[in-house]
Amino acid sequence: MAGSAETYRTYQGPALFARGFRPFFLSAGIFAAIAIPIWLPQIGSSGSLDALAWHAHEMVFGYTSAVLTGFLLTAIPNWTGRLPVTGWPLAALFALWIAGRLVPFFAETVGPAALALEASFLVVVALFAWREVLAGNNRRNMPICVLVSFFALANILFYLEPVLGLEAGTAIRAALAVIAMLITLVGGRITPSFTRNWLVKRNIQALPASFGRFDIASLAVAAVALAFWAIQPTAAATGVVLWVAAAAHFLRLARWQGWRTTSEPLLLVLHIAYAWLPVSFALLALNTGMFGLYWPANGLHALTSGLIGMMTVAVMTRAILGHTGSELTAGMGTAAIFLLIFFGAALRVAVPVLPFDTTAALYGAGALWSAGFLLFVIIYGPLAATRAAAS
Repeated sequence: MAGSAETYRTYQGPALFARGFRPFFLSAGIFAAIAIPIWLPQIGSSGSLDALAWHAHEMVFGYTSAVLTGFLLTAIPNWTGRLPVTGWPLAALFALWIAGRLVPFFAETVGPAALALEASFLVVVALFAWREVLAGNNRRNMPICVLVSFFALANILFYLEPVLGLEAGTAIRAALAVIAMLITLVGGRITPSFTRNWLVKRNIQALPASFGRFDIASLAVAAVALAFWAIQPTAAATGVVLWVAAAAHFLRLARWQGWRTTSEPLLLVLHIAYAWLPVSFALLALNTGMFGLYWPANGLHALTSGLIGMMTVAVMTRAILGHTGSELTAGMGTAAIFLLIFFGAALRVAVPVLPFDTTAALYGAGALWSAGFLLFVIIYGPLAATRAAAS
C-alpha cells in the first residue's frame, strides 16, 4: 500500500491525497459536524434505522476510525522511516471508509455483505499498521498495533452481539476502552513532549516529568479499569478500579506542567483533553454498584464527547498546521473550536442532572459540539485539501 519512492517523489495528483491526514481528518470533521444534527431529530422516531445504535456505531467506528487512520498514516512513516501512503492507494482506502458510512442505509437490502464491507476498513488499517511497523522494526509502537487490531475486532463484535448472545453495548464499550488506552499511550507521549519543547524554548526550568515507573503503573491500572468496565460496567469491583485509575491519571496529568501553557491554546488543549480521562473514570465509577446512581450517560459522554472529541481535534489541528508549513499556534478561530467542543461536551455530560428540559439540553450540547467541528472544517479544510505539504 505504501507505494514506491519514485511514486511518492513524482506524485502530482490532488493535494487531498498527498498524505493520509488530509482526506481522513477533513472527512472526520465534516462527519462530526453533520452526524449529530442528523441523529438528534431521529430520537424516538420509528424509521428503518435504529437511531441510537447508528449514533453509537458511527461516532465510534465512523468518526473515530477516520481520525485514527489519518493519524496512523501520518505518524507511522515518521516512526519507521518508510514511505507514506499517497495517491490512488490512499484514495481507495478513503473510498472504503466512505462506503462504510453508507452501509447502515443499505444493510437491510444488501445483507451481510454490506456489514462485511464496513468491518473490512479497520481490518485493512490494522494490517497496514502491522506491516509497516514490523517492516520498520519499530518495536516501540507494536502496542499501538495491538490496540488498533482490538478496535477492528470490536467493530466486528458489534455486528455479532445478537448471534453471540452478548449484552447490547458490549462492543461499543470494548471499542471505547481501546480508544481510551490509545489516548493514554499516544496522548501521554505527545502532551508532555510538546510541552517540554515549548517550555525549553521559553527558558522555563520547570519541565514535565519524564516517563517512568509511575507512568507504567498508571497505564496498567487504566488497562485493568477499562477491561473491567467493558465487561462488567456496573460491578462494585469495577468502581474501585476506576477510582484508582482516576486518581492515577489526575496525578499523571499534574506532572506535565500544563498550567504553564495557558498562553498557547494549541498546547493547553492537549492537557484539557487528557483531563477528561480521569474525569471519565470518576464519573463511570459513580455509575457502579458502589454508588448506584446509574446515570451512565455522564461517564460515557465524558469519555466520548469530552476525551475523544477534544483529543482528536487537538491532534488534528496540530497535525494539519505542522504538515502544511503553518505556524504552530492557535488563533482566535482555533481557540473558538476548542471552546465550542469543550462546552458542548460539558453540557452533554451534565444533561442528566440539569434542572431543565432534557431535550433542549441535548440539542444545545449537540449544537455547540457540531458547531466546533463545522468551524474546524471551515478553517482547516482548505489547508488539508489544497495547501502544499511541508513534509
